[in-house]
Parts: sequence; C-alpha cells; structure tokens
Amino acid sequence: MMKTALLLIDIQNDYFPGGKMELVNPLAAAKKAYSLLQCFREHGGHHVHIQHVSLKPDAAFFISGDRGTDIHDSVAHFEGEPLVQKHYPNSFRETNLLELLKGWGIERVVIAGMMTHMCVDATARAAADFGFQVIVAEDACATRDLKYGEMLIPAEHVHKAFLAALKSYGQVMSSDMVIAHLATELDL
Repeated sequence: MMKTALLLIDIQNDYFPGGKMELVNPLAAAKKAYSLLQCFREHGGHHVHIQHVSLKPDAAFFISGDRGTDIHDSVAHFEGEPLVQKHYPNSFRETNLLELLKGWGIERVVIAGMMTHMCVDATARAAADFGFQVIVAEDACATRDLKYGEMLIPAEHVHKAFLAALKSYGQVMSSDMVIAHLATELDL
C-alpha cells in the first residue's frame, strides 16, 4: 500500500474576501480542502499546512506579522499539526517539506490550495520531480484572473489550463474522487 500525505498550500486569509489578494471562489475551494483535511484527520493520515510568508520588503500580500498570512479558519491549523513556512512558490524550496515527507515514508501527495497557477503548480511539479506520485484535487484549489498584455484571462480559464498541464505530472480529480480513491486503498 502506498503511503499518502495531504499538502494544504497557502489557504491563508489574504486570499479570501477582505484579504489583500482575493481570489475567485476561495471559499468553495477551501470547503473542498476541508473535506480532504477531515478525511486525513479521521484516518490518521499525514497532512501538512503550508504557509507562505513574503520576504520582499515591498510585498503586497502575505506580509510577515500580518493576519493575512494566517491559515484561514476554514482549514484551521490545529496545535501539533505540521506547518511548513515557505518564501517561494515551490513548497519544497528552502523548507523542510521533503525531509518531513521522506521521514514519514510518503510515496504519494494529494495537493489542495492556492493559487493554482503559482504555488500549487510549482509544488506539484517539484513533487513529481522528487519521485512522488501526485494527485491534485482540482475543486480544492483556487486562482485569480490574470492579465497578459491587454488580454484579461478569467480565473476559470487560468485554473483549467494549469490543471490540464499538471495532468502530465500526475492525476487531477475532484476532492470527492480523491476521498473515494483513497478509501478503497485505506492507505492513509
């Protein structure tokens, strides 16, 4: 049986209504991420909250010491649960995430979080490069509209384009499908 861990990436206050970098539909994505988190908690599965804190002095969001960096209440971090703080889109870069996962004997990661086109993408690709099997829970991720030149690219298109590309690095499925898939293996 394959040992699996859940990575909850940057589900932080700044991405929600009233935050400094509000995404499109972050609450719906966080609700799905919470269902995954509860599944892992109930079955004693390994899970990691990943928190981005910017080191840039001119950062617009995720400013050190600001409540915007706090993990959102929808997926509240409980005392004793692993929390990895990062400063780059790739959750493995200059963090202890790889050592943590290897220490647990993890072979597969389930990824949920924000933003699909940045930290979710960078972390999923890095996880695959490190030899992990990757599952991205598509409805437990959120992103925002992007602009390229004069073109506005709606968040839904950004989200789907990145998910389509990530299928080259692993599986992409709904959070309900992830839960059903893992339940058949009882490998948390």
